[in-house]
Amino acid sequence: MEQGCFTALITPFNDAFELDQKGLEQLINFQIQNKITGIVVTGTTGESPTFAWKEHDNVIALTAKQIKNKCLCIAGTGSNNTTEAIMAADHAVHEGVDAILMVDPYYNGPSSLEIRKEYYEVVARKYPDMDIIPYIIPGRTGTQMLPQDLAILSENCANITSVKEATGSIDNMKLTRKYCGDAFNILSGDDALIYDMMTNPEIRACGSISVMSNIVPKFMTQMISLLNQGRVDEALKIQNDLRPLLNLVGVTTREETKFGPVDCRARNPLPLKTMMQLLGMPSGPCRKPLGKMSSKGFDLILNAMKQVQTDTPEIFQPIADFFQVDIEERLNNPKYQETLWYDY
Repeated sequence: MEQGCFTALITPFNDAFELDQKGLEQLINFQIQNKITGIVVTGTTGESPTFAWKEHDNVIALTAKQIKNKCLCIAGTGSNNTTEAIMAADHAVHEGVDAILMVDPYYNGPSSLEIRKEYYEVVARKYPDMDIIPYIIPGRTGTQMLPQDLAILSENCANITSVKEATGSIDNMKLTRKYCGDAFNILSGDDALIYDMMTNPEIRACGSISVMSNIVPKFMTQMISLLNQGRVDEALKIQNDLRPLLNLVGVTTREETKFGPVDCRARNPLPLKTMMQLLGMPSGPCRKPLGKMSSKGFDLILNAMKQVQTDTPEIFQPIADFFQVDIEERLNNPKYQETLWYDY
């Protein structure tokens, strides 16, 4: 898998929570027009946990067909059931994707050793010609394949040469580089850490599977390209311009209830989809049990977007041009905000 910026694509739904196929086509074309390296479909950002397998396979098929020979296609095929993961991988392989992304098995809690031997190695050996990218995100899965087992895995399986690293642990990332070697590809799974991961000499990430590139693919791709060219100061300028957005992948607010204060965490893709709806991009609602942001959370992202529009209006200009929307109108007219939040 090559270096670059890969968008973890959202799945747009209509008001009945069904796939918005036209919207999906538009979002993919927007990404291609803005020179994204590749698209990851049916990942967590795409709300794959809410998909029936028939829906899952359909979205992969539609995406793979549309982007063939235009950018790379990576299909999320992970599961907490190895048999299901094999079935999903088989479908993706037959649709001609360039790689598959497999998240660590969630909830049932296998050890790092079991994850390697009974999950990744099983699929990798069944499909030796398909690039397989492990996705390490213990905050979601409740388990983790450790860098030691990842290194053994990459030695045992020639088709595992990359990882999506979303542990949030710099020490874990350093161990991954140390044990997996210089040629191994570390892709950031945390937008707020991309710059640090790519410039840290003990990590040397080569790109990202990004959430916020759904909205700003042009600038995310530019930043990562500059970093891979060693043009760090130019990349830092883009990083600083994007910082208000990169910090919004997850939003936590302190809410007051009659029983006392509580923390309310809006997790990906809820903040992203809220932003996309506000900007007039195809998105639609999240599928339940995800719902809406709190009013405090919504105010936080609205103010951040207004700051970006005021300071660097060129950031949202590709959206205005492609989707034919007035960004100022979308951010300042209350009618676009009324259905996007609820009180705690």
